[in-house]
Amino acid sequence: MNAPTGSSTSTPLERDARLVNADDHEVKPGDIAIGVIIGRTSEFFDFFVYALASVLVFPAVVFPYVDAVTGTLLSFAVFALAFVARPFGTLLFMWIDRNHGRGVKLTIALFLLGGSTMAIALLPGHNQIGALSAVLLAVFRFGQGMALGGAWDGLPSLLALNSPKDRRGWYAMIPQLGAPLGLLVAAALFAYFLSILTPEDFLSWGWRYPFFVALAINVVALFARLRIVATPEFERLFESRELQPSPAFETLFKEWRTIALGALAPLAAFALFHIVTVFPLSWVILTGQDEPVRFLLIEMVGAVVGVVSMLASGIIANRVSRRLVLAVSAVLIGAYSGFAPQLLNAGPVGETVYMLLGFALLGFAFGQSSGLVNDRFQPQYRYTGAAIVANSAWLVGAGFAPLVALFLAHQFGVWAVGAYLLSGALCTLIALAINRDWASGAR
Repeated sequence: MNAPTGSSTSTPLERDARLVNADDHEVKPGDIAIGVIIGRTSEFFDFFVYALASVLVFPAVVFPYVDAVTGTLLSFAVFALAFVARPFGTLLFMWIDRNHGRGVKLTIALFLLGGSTMAIALLPGHNQIGALSAVLLAVFRFGQGMALGGAWDGLPSLLALNSPKDRRGWYAMIPQLGAPLGLLVAAALFAYFLSILTPEDFLSWGWRYPFFVALAINVVALFARLRIVATPEFERLFESRELQPSPAFETLFKEWRTIALGALAPLAAFALFHIVTVFPLSWVILTGQDEPVRFLLIEMVGAVVGVVSMLASGIIANRVSRRLVLAVSAVLIGAYSGFAPQLLNAGPVGETVYMLLGFALLGFAFGQSSGLVNDRFQPQYRYTGAAIVANSAWLVGAGFAPLVALFLAHQFGVWAVGAYLLSGALCTLIALAINRDWASGAR
């Protein structure tokens, strides 16, 4: 007996979402884009709240029994657990999708994400419960990763399928805007509490407030995304197998080449992602070169630069090709890796140049790094294949980047971070060279 489809098992939930849908239940690319931006911003907000706390909070609250560098490395190790958990989340929630529907899957995933984030907000420190604090932090972080793996809703694929062919680069960029927007909000919250509280109050209770904000944001994101997945357009593509979840292992077996290349192609952007957002904050604080609030303000300005750069990448990709934009950005990131990390030791001006230039390159590369191979999947494997590619790229390219970068910088100096970044740029260029047909197949 075949498993029940999502359309037959989550009808009440999705019917409620239809009540707040667009006029005549017609959803245009612009409507999808709004849902995508809200959804991705909520995910990246959760992501950056934890990432910033890994530098500003957890070394002192959860790992106070080791030196600051070791405590931060341990925090980054726990940080990486979410990326390890994402594939498991995809397996579990794809099963829920096939048996209970997209609405049920998305609701459970986002409440798991918000619940795990709130649980971290209530986490007792090492001074209260000892080593159990670190264990609980790891469990909650794993829960965040499971939820992120399950929160894949197919909206970027739907956006790509509904976008005009001559504007694929622009609409491919839209989901990526969630990253700088999420960073902007998370950094602003931490900067605010750091500036108004004493260090003791911040480490006691102030750091918890950004985590509480996550639940409210996730509820808004849930309804924004349900509004789209409940539409006839999404249902039509689901029934035609364009957005139907397929068994994960079958998808891996049938589409392994596309998945492998899709995971390797954005490595330059994904490696740079954490090299300019998480690692530099840890480095300047551990080396005593800057105050947290000032550096968070620089990150906020950098996030705005990243947004502008992403918008530019969409315009340029429409005129040339996404493949060319990725190739050029990989070359520029390779050049950046040769000199930029040393700027972190060059005082306030050097830090600012490193961050702003890095965010400009990140926006240009990251703006076109998502879903490049989605149209290469067979239609029946596109939905699950796109989720596997996203998880694999984050795991290989970004999950361990802060941990590796800080370890290399501490052991060998910041020049080693440049070598690590260069390896990501080379992987991107090799993947693009292997799959030359992207030049004509990707827009």
